[in-house]
Amino acid sequence: MTEATAPETGGFRLGWEEWVALPALGLPALKAKVDTGAKTSALHAFEIEPFGAASKPRVRFLVHPIPGRDDLTIPCSAEIVDRREVTSSNGETELRYVIRSEITVGARTWPIELTLTDRKGMAYHMLLGRQAFSEDVIISPGESFCQPKLGYDVYHSATVREEAPARALRIAVLSREEHNYSTRRLVAEGEKRGHVVEVIDTTRCYMAINALAPEVHYDGKRLPRYDAVIPRIGASITPYGTAVVRQFETIGTYCVNGSDGITASRDKLYAHQILARHKIGMPTTAFAASPKDTGNLIGLVGGAPLIVKLLESTQGKGVVLAETKKAAESVISAFRGLKASFLVQHFVKEAAGEDIRCLVIGNKVVASMKRTGAEGDFRSNLHMGGTAEAVRISKAERETALRAARAFRLNLAGVDLLRASDGPKVLEVNSSPGLEGIEKASGKNIAALLYDEIEKRVRPVPVRRRGAKAR
Repeated sequence: MTEATAPETGGFRLGWEEWVALPALGLPALKAKVDTGAKTSALHAFEIEPFGAASKPRVRFLVHPIPGRDDLTIPCSAEIVDRREVTSSNGETELRYVIRSEITVGARTWPIELTLTDRKGMAYHMLLGRQAFSEDVIISPGESFCQPKLGYDVYHSATVREEAPARALRIAVLSREEHNYSTRRLVAEGEKRGHVVEVIDTTRCYMAINALAPEVHYDGKRLPRYDAVIPRIGASITPYGTAVVRQFETIGTYCVNGSDGITASRDKLYAHQILARHKIGMPTTAFAASPKDTGNLIGLVGGAPLIVKLLESTQGKGVVLAETKKAAESVISAFRGLKASFLVQHFVKEAAGEDIRCLVIGNKVVASMKRTGAEGDFRSNLHMGGTAEAVRISKAERETALRAARAFRLNLAGVDLLRASDGPKVLEVNSSPGLEGIEKASGKNIAALLYDEIEKRVRPVPVRRRGAKAR
């Protein structure tokens, strides 16, 4: 590398300021100051946070690529190369993370090391030190922009957004069952994609609830900022689990399923009222608190045979088929004697002990399976000995499943349907569907499809502030 005071021929010429790009970080245009007095290069970064395995640590950080424009933020991540002390021009020493990235200037691209530091308020959000240049680079300190100029408008181009580099995400799976199939699949698939996936026991979370800095703590420490949370809230801890999800929502974390949707799906009475409000087909259902209404209750659903279902029933438990009116009265009386809340539902005989599980991710039914109950059992739940096989669903069934998931505002839902003579009937909308049965029956990688949706939702999409001009 040489410095030139007069024009020279040959070599790769740079002025004291140049437009550069760091494509691997999703930064297609930056104005950089070329400073041969500095040894290392530096990139403006804030909210710098290390993450990942100790054997292969990574760092995530945010960048304001345009000086003075705090409304445009680009999230970045990279492998950590080193952590070293750097002394700035004002004599202050700072311990900085060091990353490696390719830089493009004009027609040339080469790898450089960058230290991460907050340069907010400085005229240049990137500094190129002398270690970044090879021997054939000629620095002309009296010139600027020897290489082609770029522009900040590129950040608002659809092409740049679509071609943004895959960014390592930090994801929390809220689950008390670290070793069950669904949790293990979510961890394995996330790590396969380069993400960091942490299993968090929901009941060991606790919350600092305040207006300025709401936080979630775990085992004595504040949890880090997650890009996304995948709730796997067990039915027995729904109230506390949804409170934890609500806290993450308050912080601004993307939650695959929101607290309201989980709460509504777990309350069977409320869930049926939501289905009715959205005019979604379901078996005729009735509910009453008074024992004097037993006869009318049975009559409202068309008489026996009928289903009596506990409001807190899960996986087929607490669901009883009463084949005669007398049997129905006995079951209802028994449930009332236990002070249990229940509803009564028309028995769809033509379903013949079979139902359809439609797995909805985002705005698409990604897989479906037919579940058949064990011999002599009207319940088709796999946990109760039922079997499953892939099934082709009709347009009406697909639309019903999508409408049901949307009614609860769930981005991941297992919608259970019955094939009735007058069209599909929704039995239940599950906000924490298991992956094992549907993956094995359909042969599809459901965990991968869920990560496709998560990556789409949390990918940065820079948007120009109304009235703001790029400088």
